[in-house]
Amino acid sequence: MRPLRLLARQLSQAAPLSRPTNARPVKIVEVGPRDGLQNEKTPLSTELKVELIDRLVRVGLNDIEAGSFVSPKWVPQMATTAEVLTSPTLARLRAENPSLSLPCLVPNDRGMHALSTLLDKHAEPLTNEVALFVAASKGFSRANLNKSVAEALAVQPPIFEAAKQRGLKVRAYVSVVLGCPFEGYVDPKKAARVAKELLDMGAYEVSLGDTIGVGVPRGWEELLNECERAGVPVDKVAAHCHDTYGTAVANVLHCVSLGVPTVDSSVAALGGCPYSPGATGNVSTEDVVYALHESGIPSSFLPEPHPGSLLAWNDRGREGRTRFEELCEAGEWVSEAIGRTNGSRVGKAVRGRKQREAQKKAKL
Repeated sequence: MRPLRLLARQLSQAAPLSRPTNARPVKIVEVGPRDGLQNEKTPLSTELKVELIDRLVRVGLNDIEAGSFVSPKWVPQMATTAEVLTSPTLARLRAENPSLSLPCLVPNDRGMHALSTLLDKHAEPLTNEVALFVAASKGFSRANLNKSVAEALAVQPPIFEAAKQRGLKVRAYVSVVLGCPFEGYVDPKKAARVAKELLDMGAYEVSLGDTIGVGVPRGWEELLNECERAGVPVDKVAAHCHDTYGTAVANVLHCVSLGVPTVDSSVAALGGCPYSPGATGNVSTEDVVYALHESGIPSSFLPEPHPGSLLAWNDRGREGRTRFEELCEAGEWVSEAIGRTNGSRVGKAVRGRKQREAQKKAKL
């Protein structure tokens, strides 16, 4: 098996790197309603979380983390996850779109039990997927789960089994794959071994999380090479990039060029890391959609990129631009609703451009 770095270098020497025309669209997993909101200090209502999910579904996102069954003592914002899942709005969305996926995080057996109890009380399926996580470093695992990495892995099989019995898919996260706030550098071999164990347990996909946002394309390439050597195919991983040092979009595009089929992102770049002061949120969904589209790469949001730019004011690809603008508006809405600055560079640029266009029209 050729290392991904060697493959990328050979391709770059032969011709500009491009995805095959018949490649599957890059799947975008929206993590804003869970990973994005969980660290907000001000209590947020169930209604706000439900409306955010509703807006994201209506603009065209199909895979949206809905919440987490975690102790309210540690993550107060997720205390209303059961109310979110059982809301009439989400019931309507599921009925209108049977392919809609609203995964929930279950960080331990107590979380899985809480979800199972909720599912037992409702005839309709509230979710078809759960997510769990393990850290790649001992320091982060101790801080987040009060367990070593080995101990954290050891408690996962019962969760996999419980999910399997209920017909739920399992998606696994590996945190701090490129850097840890407690230990600094993380050996990619360690992250790859954790990913392999989770894949062997039955995860259909492993999301590799650059939790503190220190990654660069070369680091991601080294990590993906180690994953391949460990027996984790590149088409079984997702890239979960944070944008602390402004490299997230570059990392996303490089991972996609190497064959990573799924990207996690958060509308308005919501999110952060409580164990890494100053760390900014996830890469914004708006920025990812713009970068993929302008690079001619199909995504689950825009499966067929139009030849015209998303920022061009002409008739080519009008439908794509309308959905894109609605996505940017959703980011503006949630940022204002929770009282924070929109973290999406693209979202802010689109807002500024629309304001400028409105001012020009007003002067006519």
